[in-house]
Amino acid sequence: MSDSDDEAREGREEFHEDPVGHTRATGDMTVGQLVEGYGDAGIGAASVNEAGDVLAEMFANDDCTVFLSLAGAMVPAGMRRIVSDLIRDGYVDALVTTGANLTHDAIEAIGGKHHHGRTHDPEKTPREHDEGLRDEGVDRIYNVYLPQEHFAAFEGHLREEVFPELEGGDAVSIADLTHELGRANAAVNERDDVAEDPGVAAAAYECDVPVYCPAVQDSVLGLQAWMYAQTADFTLDALADMTELTDLAFDADDAGCLLVGGGVPKNFTLQTMLVTPRAYDYAVQITMDPEATGGLSGATLEEARSWGKLEKDARNASVYGDATVMLPMLVAAARERVE
Repeated sequence: MSDSDDEAREGREEFHEDPVGHTRATGDMTVGQLVEGYGDAGIGAASVNEAGDVLAEMFANDDCTVFLSLAGAMVPAGMRRIVSDLIRDGYVDALVTTGANLTHDAIEAIGGKHHHGRTHDPEKTPREHDEGLRDEGVDRIYNVYLPQEHFAAFEGHLREEVFPELEGGDAVSIADLTHELGRANAAVNERDDVAEDPGVAAAAYECDVPVYCPAVQDSVLGLQAWMYAQTADFTLDALADMTELTDLAFDADDAGCLLVGGGVPKNFTLQTMLVTPRAYDYAVQITMDPEATGGLSGATLEEARSWGKLEKDARNASVYGDATVMLPMLVAAARERVE
C-alpha cells in the first residue's frame, strides 16, 4: 500500500467512521423502537428515523406552536382519527387543510361511512368499472368507495345546521365557517348518537384550534357555500384568515410544521413566515412528489429555507412515501418518545 493511498484516506472530507448497521424487526418491538432502529440503516429508513427525531423534538417543545398541513384524501383513507387525536391531545395549534378533507370528515361525523372498494374489476375495462359505479351512485377515491347519498346528507347538514348560523352579518372568514362546521358536527354526532368519532373539525372546535382552508372553493363544502350564498345573506371573506394566521406565527416563541402532502395547504402553511420576522424552527414533510418537476408539492424543505420559510439552523426532514403509511408510523414513534 503506497504512501499516497494513506494520504488519500487521511484526507477524506466526506467520510465518517459510522458504519451502516442492520435494522431489526421483532415481534416484541414498539413502533418507536422500530423507527429508532431505522437510524442504523440507510436510504429511506434513515430519513424516517430523522423525521421521527425532529417530530418528537417538536412535539416535546412546550414553547413550539405547531402547524399541521393536511392535503390529499387523508380522511377517506382512514387517517381521520390520527389527526383528531393529535388535536385533542394538544399537539396541534393550527390546522391547514382542504375542503375535501373537511367534507369527508363531516360526512362521517353525521353518520356516513367510506367503504373498502377496488381500483378495477378484472372482468371489466377500467372505464367500464367506473361507468358501473356511476350508474350505481358510488363515488370512487382510488380503492375507497363513497355512496352518493352521503353527499346529499352532508348538503342538508350544511343548509340546516351550519350556514344559517353564519347569515345576516358581515362577511365571515373561512376559519369562522370551519369553526361553525366543527360545532355542528359535534352537536349532530352527539344528538344522533353516531358511533363514529365526531372527527377533525369537531376536535378543533372543542379545543379552540383554528382550521384554515385556503382553497375551500375547490370542494363540495365550497360549492355548497357558493350555492347557499345565491339566495341568502351569507358571504365568505377569503382574506380574513390572513391576519389571524399571521398573528399566530408572529407570536410564536418557536414554530414547527408537519406537512402531509403538498398543494395549497403546504404553501399556505410555509408562506405564513414570509410576513413575520422569524421562520420555522422545525419542519417535517411527507410527500411522494419528486423535486425535479419544480412543483411546490415536491419542493424540498432546503428550498423553503432559501425563501426564509425555515430558519437557517432549523431541524427539518423529508420522507418520501405514501402518507397513509408514513404518518401513523411517525406520529406513533414521536408520541411514544414524548409520552
